[in-house]
Amino acid sequence: MSFNEFLLGALVYLAAAVISAPLAKKLGMGSVLGFLAAGALIGPNMLGVIGSEGEAVKHFAEFGVIVMLFIIGLELEPEKLWQLRHKIFGLGAAQVAGLAVLLGVASLTISTGWRESLALGLILALSSTAIVLQTLQEKGQLKSPVGQSIFSVLLFQDISVIPILALLPLLAVSAAHGDGGHGASLIADYPVWAQAFFTIAAVALVLAAGRYVMRPLFRIVADTGAREIFVAFALLIVVAITLLMGLVGLSAALGTFLAGVVLADSEYRHELEMDLQPFKGLLLAIFFIAVGAGIDFSLFRTMPGTIVLALIAFMALKIAGQYVVARSFHLAEPDQSRFAFSLAQGSEFGFVLITFCAGLGLLTGTMPALLTAIVALSMAASPLLMMLDEKMVQPRFALGDEVRPHDEVSHEGVDAIIAGHGRFGMTIGRVLNARGFRTVVLDLDSSQVDTLRNFGFKVFYGDALRLDLLEAAGAREAKVLVIAIDDAEKITELVRIARSNFPQLKLLVRVFDRAHAFEVLKEGANDIYREVFGSSMDLAEDALVALGRPKKEAERVIKTFRDHDEKFLRKQAAVAGDQKQLMDLVRQSRAEIARVFAADRGEETPP
Repeated sequence: MSFNEFLLGALVYLAAAVISAPLAKKLGMGSVLGFLAAGALIGPNMLGVIGSEGEAVKHFAEFGVIVMLFIIGLELEPEKLWQLRHKIFGLGAAQVAGLAVLLGVASLTISTGWRESLALGLILALSSTAIVLQTLQEKGQLKSPVGQSIFSVLLFQDISVIPILALLPLLAVSAAHGDGGHGASLIADYPVWAQAFFTIAAVALVLAAGRYVMRPLFRIVADTGAREIFVAFALLIVVAITLLMGLVGLSAALGTFLAGVVLADSEYRHELEMDLQPFKGLLLAIFFIAVGAGIDFSLFRTMPGTIVLALIAFMALKIAGQYVVARSFHLAEPDQSRFAFSLAQGSEFGFVLITFCAGLGLLTGTMPALLTAIVALSMAASPLLMMLDEKMVQPRFALGDEVRPHDEVSHEGVDAIIAGHGRFGMTIGRVLNARGFRTVVLDLDSSQVDTLRNFGFKVFYGDALRLDLLEAAGAREAKVLVIAIDDAEKITELVRIARSNFPQLKLLVRVFDRAHAFEVLKEGANDIYREVFGSSMDLAEDALVALGRPKKEAERVIKTFRDHDEKFLRKQAAVAGDQKQLMDLVRQSRAEIARVFAADRGEETPP
């Protein structure tokens, strides 16, 4: 290949990555699907812009997978693992093992033997971390109980790739009676006990070097102040470990992952992540484009029925198996469905494992191409499946008998109603109760309600947006309604309902930001409390004291700034729809507070 041909190929791959990622995200598909689609479009089976060099490019881009596993190792904080340990190593292990067995047994009908079936089961048991986490984050479900369960399973899957990559060569060696594609191993001709010794020694060397050699070297390199040398050293470590693992016949991913774990508590961890992320992202983009280019579309002409049936069977078995796993771990009924549908697709790692198994000879004939097509199509169908669950399955739970009915609210007089008893509302309730005021607390999180009752709090399960429930809670006799719900739209709606039906109530409302404050004030809230504004004012006061200002002066400055900001917030709320007036008020606000502080210091007013 000439230099100009190399540049032309680089241009095509980079252009495909740059164009496809934003388009895919705009369509809600995720960048991985965008890269696969771009590769399929420009590949030899469609437009033919790129050709047979795709395999060579894919092998080069596999280095991105190695870097990704190094970064996964860096991100495995012991505290996070400990908090989720039961879900990760319980639910996660059950999902991977259970689905690998189920799908492996099912694939016996199309495989050439138990080794290939086991490889198929392990490949197909994994799910797409990128697609699932992105979708959960967009829907605000990542921190929910089911979101944490799904995250734990995906984390275990990421970890399990390492032993899977270590296991597959053993299957291949067994199948080929010693020839598993490891001709590059320097220890292949040694006795088994010697091979085991050298393998363990290589892993121990990586762990020891990570703790006792790499850290001092990183410190020396960092002291030079040359960031490009720091990046070069990080890449040097990854390349060196990759070669070492290859020489002893182990997976390069295993070594780099272990090195990442060893460096996870290093002071250079975050810098390593930031420096290597661009390499990982770009190389993975090229890898997925090359995978997409390698999809054999002739299969859709020669065996369309096989592909469709295999895809349906794969996703149906995966949903059914994961539903059983979720049920056996006592997830709530709606969460069992979310869990099963969310993890029903194949994984980005699936492409890596398919390529790896094909190189080992574990997958033969059309099986690699068929598997690649099934995994890619399942990832493309994943957003549709999750939408199906959201629109058709979840509403059935909402209408079923399993849903908890609202509590009968009872009270002996009430001074204040608190809507929402999470981290914000709980503190308010404790203060009011401590001073002898009678409160009625409403919350729509059933598990939260039960937990709080166990701790002695008087909390009722119910939706504060329901007029009859507000009536039962004493909204006509109460003086104050504290709105501390963790949902901006519901907060605005509750202000509207309360103001129109209970005009005597003083509405004290939690808001998330300035724009939300404008909405709530427009609906008639008496006082608004921005979620982080109070704590930021406290911090600013402490910062003034730390900078040498007297405590009394700092308190006066903060009170002046707070009063000024509250005054202008209400002025801005009145013109919230007019961008020009808003900008004028912002400039006026800054000039006025500068004049106030200048006068306070006895200085001339700044221009």
